[in-house]
Amino acid sequence: MSTKNVVLIAGVHGVSGRAAAEQWTSLPGTRVYGLSRRSAPLPAGVEVISADLLDRDDLQGKLGKISGITHIVFGAYIEKPTATERSEANVAILKNLLDVVEKTSPSLRHVTFYQGGKAYGADLGPFKTPAREDDPRLMPPNFYYDQEDFLRERQQGKVWRWTALRPEATTGFGLGNPMNLGMSIAVYAAISKELGLPLRFPGTEKTYGILYQITSAEILAQATTWAGQSEAAKNEIFNITNGDYFRWKYLWPRIAAMFDMPAADPVPTPLTVYMADKKPVWEENSNLQSPGNCFLLRQSDMRQFRIGEKSGRYVPITSRAGTIPKNVVAKNPKVVQGRVGKLGSATHIPNRPDA
Repeated sequence: MSTKNVVLIAGVHGVSGRAAAEQWTSLPGTRVYGLSRRSAPLPAGVEVISADLLDRDDLQGKLGKISGITHIVFGAYIEKPTATERSEANVAILKNLLDVVEKTSPSLRHVTFYQGGKAYGADLGPFKTPAREDDPRLMPPNFYYDQEDFLRERQQGKVWRWTALRPEATTGFGLGNPMNLGMSIAVYAAISKELGLPLRFPGTEKTYGILYQITSAEILAQATTWAGQSEAAKNEIFNITNGDYFRWKYLWPRIAAMFDMPAADPVPTPLTVYMADKKPVWEENSNLQSPGNCFLLRQSDMRQFRIGEKSGRYVPITSRAGTIPKNVVAKNPKVVQGRVGKLGSATHIPNRPDA
């Protein structure tokens, strides 16, 4: 079979990048390269490239021999303490990558990059909803805006196009990446249980009761492959969420039941402070980390955080993969599948659970 798509995914070990790699590899005639500084298992069919996006020479050495790249999926991110530093670093890594790929691959057709709620001010406080892709920008600096402006200018006169996708609280399967709401809740629950505590919602009473929504990494990945192939996506921005809303006060007790522990009323608890000393709890109790204590669930047609009820127990239905306590699986050998909804643009809901 001839190769018609050669896809380079930057940040392939992130939740979004890994899901995009898995989705692209499922398409006939597609070759996928995964770029990252660190190493971790990847889906079958993904060719690994270890390189530092901040090191132009390293990139040139690793990517210089690869030609024919048709698509870039940019999911890489560098955290910095200030907005100005974040913009400088994250524009630099995008520029370095494009400098090398444009030189070696005149076949480049499309660049997909991920934005998010910060484009609407989710990191600053409540914002207008429904949020629209054409809403006016906020006060800079904002690295999403700066990356977008860079691509808009760079694309002038070129054959390739770009698409920006804006998910909300992306959740899915990932290894060694802390930017994953589902994993963070799971770790918090496991440590709480080990300490003999109930699963207490760590946000405010208001956050506990408001409508919220997330983005399954699988749905974002579907949007990514669509954007890379659709004429309608050229040089456009799209909000991408699951399209179904929930309230934490109804979902939280079900998450607690999944871990076979009671839920507790909200008390605002900054986890960056109260989890800072819990490393010994995690390391000294290998039972929390043991692969034998969990069951890896893979269902390509499952929705993140949908909860099905089977034999009186709540069973999580996750997107692509998730970990489930062994005792829950033993009592619930089957799960109830939730069909993935029609892909479309959706709005963002403010007030994250850690607000």
